[in-house]
Amino acid sequence: MTTLRKRDEILTADELRQRLADDPRQAARVIVSAAGEGLPEAQLLLGQILLDGRGIERDPSLARRWFGIAAASGDAMACNMLGRCLEHGWGGAVDSPAAAQQYRRAAAAGLDWAMYNLAGLLARGHGVEEDQQAAFAWYLRAAELGHAKAMNLVGRYYEEGLAVERDARVAVDWYRRSAEAGDFRGQFSYASVLAQQGQVAEAVTWLEQALAGGNLNFLRVCRSGLLAAPQAEIRALAPAYYARAAELGDDTDRLAQSELLR
Repeated sequence: MTTLRKRDEILTADELRQRLADDPRQAARVIVSAAGEGLPEAQLLLGQILLDGRGIERDPSLARRWFGIAAASGDAMACNMLGRCLEHGWGGAVDSPAAAQQYRRAAAAGLDWAMYNLAGLLARGHGVEEDQQAAFAWYLRAAELGHAKAMNLVGRYYEEGLAVERDARVAVDWYRRSAEAGDFRGQFSYASVLAQQGQVAEAVTWLEQALAGGNLNFLRVCRSGLLAAPQAEIRALAPAYYARAAELGDDTDRLAQSELLR
């Protein structure tokens, strides 16, 4: 079990994460001390709290540096987070090929999140040559490890017959597993299938769960589709999606909600 030390105090990484929830500033001091002593787990945590601004002033550039330090020791999650910084331009320039290299390191070490992120680059052809076969293989590996978002995308590959023979039954099974594992996109995908099969009440239940967990981009994409659904029970959920987007979004989202309510 990883331990982080400050003076005569020894904490497990899980205990330190709990302290972050209870007293972020005090926990940040312990993390900074332990990171300076060369503990990769602390260096990873320091990068994360610098990226998020939890208990310490937000500094994406410094977060990226600490992720790099931890990644140099071989920490798989640090490699993954460095990859995310490189992919999205957090704390520095975008470098998709370098992001792919970091994701590959972490994926080869067995990290499901890195498998998922590498698959995304391969699927979009960002920083690497587009390769749907390889993308599917990495999504499937992550899904088999229990990665909920990857499960949804494996379902999509089977539904669309992309890089794999189309199989609607297998697609639905992956959507169900993703939904049950808590992914809001998986919940929406599974609800869509259920609605097509006439199981509207169950579909509504999953759409409500997707609403509760969905982010702004998801809500923006899905709200108009719900409004156009043939089932009245599903159309009735659309205002809630518009309202939640208005809470999370900007003036365009509030305008969209206002137009809906006219």
